[in-house]
Amino acid sequence: MQPESIILDCDPGHDDAVALLLALASPEVELVGVTTVSGNQTLDKTTANALRVLEFVDRTDVPVAAGAERPLVREQHVAAHVHGESGLDGPDLPPAQGTPIDRHAIDFIADEIRARDGELTLVPTGPLTNVALLLAIHPDARPRRIVLMGGAIGEGNVTPAAEFNIWADPEAARRVFESGLDVTMIGLDVTHQAVIRPEHSKRLRSSGRVGAMVAELVDFYGKFHGRTYPELGGSPMHDPVALAHVTTPGLVEVGEFAVTVDCSSELGRGRTNVDRRGRNAQPPNAKVGVGIDGDAFVEHLLERLGTL
Repeated sequence: MQPESIILDCDPGHDDAVALLLALASPEVELVGVTTVSGNQTLDKTTANALRVLEFVDRTDVPVAAGAERPLVREQHVAAHVHGESGLDGPDLPPAQGTPIDRHAIDFIADEIRARDGELTLVPTGPLTNVALLLAIHPDARPRRIVLMGGAIGEGNVTPAAEFNIWADPEAARRVFESGLDVTMIGLDVTHQAVIRPEHSKRLRSSGRVGAMVAELVDFYGKFHGRTYPELGGSPMHDPVALAHVTTPGLVEVGEFAVTVDCSSELGRGRTNVDRRGRNAQPPNAKVGVGIDGDAFVEHLLERLGTL
């Protein structure tokens, strides 16, 4: 069976970095490229971080293309309080030696989709600005499906209503959910059940150079979650869950629902209104993660990272 061609559209970010490593360790997918967007940190930093991770595992053959440096219409906000000043604080990763390719991310994505007659999956793990711009500027370049990390049926993580990726650029998210494409939303309802705990970090440290680096990522990332979500007992692996849903169907249980994105008010900004009971009489427009075997996911992640 041929690997599924994917592009990881990301804003590294600790969990984005782990998702990137999981993609490289997964024979089920061919990582065609990495595109970057402003989100967890500014675009220059998220792009440098993607390069740093690829260089750390000697995968400079994977092209990196920089994309949108700000949301469509909103002011830019970054999550330095979670990911640090570099966006990837914790491990002592060397500065990036390479540079991104000389093409905008959306042009790179469009060409790769066309080259494969649409047989390419987008895995966005940051704000959806690049994807919205792709839909607007290259409407013919329609990916096979989009599996995104973002949103929540229940409580958000940047406001009570909203998850960060959707909150950061709600207008972009609305365009994606209204695109008519095959969209899967992997939100906080499942990612908060996919937690790396201290005993897992210990295993990572003993699994080799890459595992030790991931453990250092988790150490830093866990400081925020320890303060904000002490009940989790560790660090949720948001973005790797979206990647794992592509590589290993069945880990995440999904349902099909109508999803609308709130762009109207600051109180509800970025809320993903998931109509699980058909109250609005709207047809489903997305698959939405509703359950996960968290223990199986963590074992899957540790096993794959141990192969790098």
